Amino acid sequence: MTENYEELAAQAGRDLEDASALEILQWAANTFGKRFCVTSSMEDAVVAHLASRALPGVDVVFLDTGYHFPETIGTRDAVAAVMDVNVITLTPKQTVAEQDAQYGPKLHDRDADLCCALRKVEPLERGLTAYDAWATGLRRDESPTRAGTPVVSWDARRRKVKIAPIARWTQEDVEAYVAEQSVLTNPLLTDGYASVGCAPCTRRVLEGEDARAGRWAGLAKTECGIHT
Repeated sequence: MTENYEELAAQAGRDLEDASALEILQWAANTFGKRFCVTSSMEDAVVAHLASRALPGVDVVFLDTGYHFPETIGTRDAVAAVMDVNVITLTPKQTVAEQDAQYGPKLHDRDADLCCALRKVEPLERGLTAYDAWATGLRRDESPTRAGTPVVSWDARRRKVKIAPIARWTQEDVEAYVAEQSVLTNPLLTDGYASVGCAPCTRRVLEGEDARAGRWAGLAKTECGIHT
Protein backbone atom coordinates (compact mmCIF):
# COMPACT_ATOMS: atom_id res chain seq x y z
CA MET A 1 0.00 0.00 0.00
CA THR A 2 2.82 2.43 0.76
CA GLU A 3 4.04 2.13 -2.82
CA ASN A 4 0.61 3.23 -4.02
CA TYR A 5 0.60 6.06 -1.50
CA GLU A 6 3.97 7.28 -2.76
CA GLU A 7 2.56 7.56 -6.27
CA LEU A 8 -0.64 9.05 -4.93
CA ALA A 9 1.29 11.74 -3.04
CA ALA A 10 3.30 12.71 -6.12
CA GLN A 11 0.16 13.03 -8.23
CA ALA A 12 -1.76 14.91 -5.54
CA GLY A 13 1.14 17.31 -5.09
CA ARG A 14 0.76 18.27 -8.74
CA ASP A 15 -3.02 18.23 -8.89
CA LEU A 16 -3.59 20.18 -5.67
CA GLU A 17 -0.87 22.82 -6.05
CA ASP A 18 -3.44 25.52 -6.79
CA ALA A 19 -6.23 24.13 -4.57
CA SER A 20 -7.40 25.93 -1.46
CA ALA A 21 -6.24 24.74 1.96
CA LEU A 22 -9.72 23.42 2.71
CA GLU A 23 -9.87 21.53 -0.59
CA ILE A 24 -6.50 19.93 0.15
CA LEU A 25 -7.71 18.82 3.57
CA GLN A 26 -11.00 17.56 2.16
CA TRP A 27 -8.98 15.43 -0.25
CA ALA A 28 -6.96 14.09 2.70
CA ALA A 29 -10.10 13.36 4.72
CA ASN A 30 -11.76 11.57 1.79
CA THR A 31 -8.61 9.60 0.98
CA PHE A 32 -7.42 8.56 4.44
CA GLY A 33 -10.34 9.06 6.85
CA LYS A 34 -9.34 8.26 10.42
CA ARG A 35 -5.86 7.25 9.21
CA PHE A 36 -5.17 10.97 8.81
CA CYS A 37 -4.07 13.38 11.54
CA VAL A 38 -2.88 16.93 12.03
CA THR A 39 0.25 17.79 13.99
CA SER A 40 0.27 21.09 15.85
CA SER A 41 2.86 22.97 17.88
CA MET A 42 0.00 25.06 19.28
CA GLU A 43 1.51 28.23 17.90
CA ASP A 44 -1.95 28.66 16.47
CA ALA A 45 -4.87 26.39 15.64
CA VAL A 46 -5.28 27.37 11.99
CA VAL A 47 -4.60 23.98 10.39
CA ALA A 48 -6.47 22.17 13.16
CA HIS A 49 -9.46 24.44 12.56
CA LEU A 50 -9.33 23.90 8.79
CA ALA A 51 -9.00 20.15 9.25
CA SER A 52 -11.97 20.05 11.63
CA ARG A 53 -14.09 21.52 8.84
CA ALA A 54 -12.97 18.77 6.48
CA LEU A 55 -13.05 15.96 9.05
CA PRO A 56 -14.92 16.78 12.28
CA GLY A 57 -13.27 15.13 15.26
CA VAL A 58 -9.93 14.86 13.46
CA ASP A 59 -6.97 13.78 15.59
CA VAL A 60 -4.64 16.68 16.42
CA VAL A 61 -1.25 15.44 17.62
CA PHE A 62 0.75 17.63 20.00
CA LEU A 63 4.29 16.94 21.21
CA ASP A 64 4.69 17.85 24.87
CA THR A 65 8.46 18.11 25.13
CA GLY A 66 8.44 19.11 28.78
CA TYR A 67 9.97 22.45 27.83
CA HIS A 68 6.95 24.33 26.51
CA PHE A 69 5.87 27.79 27.58
CA PRO A 70 2.80 27.74 29.85
CA GLU A 71 0.99 29.69 27.13
CA THR A 72 1.53 26.81 24.69
CA ILE A 73 0.05 24.25 27.08
CA GLY A 74 -2.83 26.63 27.68
CA THR A 75 -3.44 26.94 23.95
CA ARG A 76 -3.50 23.13 23.63
CA ASP A 77 -6.05 22.85 26.43
CA ALA A 78 -8.21 25.57 24.91
CA VAL A 79 -8.14 23.90 21.48
CA ALA A 80 -9.19 20.60 23.06
CA ALA A 81 -12.03 22.31 24.91
CA VAL A 82 -13.61 24.41 22.18
CA MET A 83 -12.80 22.87 18.80
CA ASP A 84 -14.25 19.79 17.10
CA VAL A 85 -10.97 17.89 17.26
CA ASN A 86 -9.44 15.08 19.29
CA VAL A 87 -6.19 16.35 20.81
CA ILE A 88 -3.62 13.62 21.40
CA THR A 89 -0.58 14.55 23.50
CA LEU A 90 2.64 12.64 22.85
CA THR A 91 5.49 12.64 25.35
CA PRO A 92 9.16 11.59 25.14
CA LYS A 93 10.27 8.27 26.61
CA GLN A 94 12.15 10.17 29.34
CA THR A 95 11.00 13.01 31.56
CA VAL A 96 13.22 16.09 31.61
CA ALA A 97 14.63 14.93 34.95
CA GLU A 98 15.42 11.47 33.57
CA GLN A 99 17.08 13.00 30.53
CA ASP A 100 19.11 15.31 32.77
CA ALA A 101 20.24 12.33 34.81
CA GLN A 102 21.47 10.48 31.72
CA TYR A 103 22.86 13.32 29.60
CA GLY A 104 23.39 16.13 32.11
CA PRO A 105 21.30 19.26 32.67
CA LYS A 106 20.37 21.60 29.82
CA LEU A 107 21.16 19.21 26.98
CA HIS A 108 19.48 21.75 24.69
CA ASP A 109 22.35 24.17 25.34
CA ARG A 110 25.05 21.60 24.56
CA ASP A 111 23.51 19.43 21.86
CA ALA A 112 20.27 20.90 20.57
CA ASP A 113 20.01 18.31 17.79
CA LEU A 114 20.10 15.42 20.25
CA CYS A 115 17.59 17.11 22.55
CA CYS A 116 15.18 17.61 19.64
CA ALA A 117 15.71 14.03 18.49
CA LEU A 118 14.82 12.70 21.93
CA ARG A 119 11.96 15.03 22.77
CA LYS A 120 10.37 15.70 19.36
CA VAL A 121 11.45 13.43 16.54
CA GLU A 122 11.28 10.07 18.33
CA PRO A 123 7.89 10.68 20.00
CA LEU A 124 6.44 11.74 16.66
CA GLU A 125 7.78 8.60 14.97
CA ARG A 126 5.88 6.53 17.55
CA GLY A 127 2.77 8.67 17.41
CA LEU A 128 2.40 8.57 13.64
CA THR A 129 2.41 4.78 13.41
CA ALA A 130 -1.41 4.85 13.66
CA TYR A 131 -1.75 7.01 10.54
CA ASP A 132 -1.13 6.87 6.79
CA ALA A 133 -1.03 10.64 6.33
CA TRP A 134 -0.33 13.70 8.42
CA ALA A 135 -0.77 17.44 7.97
CA THR A 136 1.50 20.20 9.16
CA GLY A 137 1.39 24.00 9.25
CA LEU A 138 4.53 24.51 7.16
CA ARG A 139 4.53 27.62 4.96
CA ARG A 140 6.90 28.58 2.18
CA ASP A 141 7.25 32.15 3.40
CA GLU A 142 8.53 31.19 6.86
CA SER A 143 12.18 30.70 5.94
CA PRO A 144 14.44 29.88 2.98
CA THR A 145 14.61 26.24 4.10
CA ARG A 146 10.83 25.94 3.69
CA ALA A 147 10.48 27.82 0.41
CA GLY A 148 10.03 24.65 -1.64
CA THR A 149 7.46 22.95 0.59
CA PRO A 150 4.96 20.94 -1.53
CA VAL A 151 1.28 20.94 -0.58
CA VAL A 152 1.35 17.13 -0.73
CA SER A 153 4.48 14.99 -0.69
CA TRP A 154 5.84 11.58 0.26
CA ASP A 155 7.52 11.38 3.67
CA ALA A 156 10.05 8.69 2.77
CA ARG A 157 11.48 8.38 6.27
CA ARG A 158 8.14 7.61 7.84
CA ARG A 159 6.56 6.01 4.75
CA LYS A 160 3.56 8.32 4.96
CA VAL A 161 1.86 11.03 2.93
CA LYS A 162 2.72 14.49 4.23
CA ILE A 163 0.31 17.36 3.66
CA ALA A 164 1.03 21.07 4.01
CA PRO A 165 -2.35 22.65 3.23
CA ILE A 166 -1.26 26.23 3.94
CA ALA A 167 2.14 25.97 2.24
CA ARG A 168 1.23 28.75 -0.18
CA TRP A 169 -0.21 31.04 2.49
CA THR A 170 1.51 34.19 3.69
CA GLN A 171 1.53 35.52 7.22
CA GLU A 172 -1.18 37.93 6.11
CA ASP A 173 -3.32 35.00 4.96
CA VAL A 174 -2.92 33.36 8.37
CA GLU A 175 -3.87 36.54 10.19
CA ALA A 176 -6.90 37.05 7.95
CA TYR A 177 -8.14 33.49 8.59
CA VAL A 178 -7.60 33.86 12.34
CA ALA A 179 -9.63 37.07 12.35
CA GLU A 180 -12.38 35.75 10.07
CA GLN A 181 -12.86 32.46 11.91
CA SER A 182 -11.93 33.61 15.45
CA VAL A 183 -9.25 30.91 15.60
CA LEU A 184 -7.31 30.35 18.80
CA THR A 185 -3.69 31.52 18.76
CA ASN A 186 -0.85 31.32 21.24
CA PRO A 187 -0.73 34.54 23.34
CA LEU A 188 3.02 34.70 22.76
CA LEU A 189 2.38 35.73 19.15
CA THR A 190 1.27 39.12 20.48
CA ASP A 191 4.32 39.37 22.73
CA GLY A 192 7.08 39.53 20.12
CA TYR A 193 7.36 35.84 19.27
CA ALA A 194 6.85 35.02 15.58
CA SER A 195 7.49 31.27 15.93
CA VAL A 196 6.90 29.39 19.18
CA GLY A 197 8.90 26.34 20.18
CA CYS A 198 10.44 25.12 23.43
CA ALA A 199 11.06 27.90 25.94
CA PRO A 200 14.85 27.42 26.33
CA CYS A 201 15.41 27.63 22.56
CA THR A 202 12.95 30.36 21.56
CA ARG A 203 13.28 34.13 21.76
CA ARG A 204 11.37 37.12 20.45
CA VAL A 205 12.24 38.19 16.90
CA LEU A 206 13.81 41.51 16.05
CA GLU A 207 12.56 43.92 13.41
CA GLY A 208 13.45 42.70 9.93
CA GLU A 209 14.09 39.10 10.96
CA ASP A 210 12.20 36.22 9.38
CA ALA A 211 9.64 34.32 11.42
CA ARG A 212 12.03 31.50 12.34
CA ALA A 213 14.89 33.74 13.53
CA GLY A 214 13.85 33.37 17.15
CA ARG A 215 14.35 29.60 17.10
CA TRP A 216 17.79 28.33 18.18
CA ALA A 217 19.17 31.85 17.89
CA GLY A 218 22.95 31.93 17.58
CA LEU A 219 23.11 28.38 16.22
CA ALA A 220 23.29 27.15 12.64
CA LYS A 221 20.29 24.98 13.49
CA THR A 222 17.03 26.03 11.81
CA GLU A 223 14.84 22.91 12.13
CA CYS A 224 14.13 20.46 14.94
CA GLY A 225 14.46 17.46 12.61
CA ILE A 226 10.79 16.65 12.16
CA HIS A 227 10.70 18.24 8.72
CA THR A 228 14.19 17.37 7.51
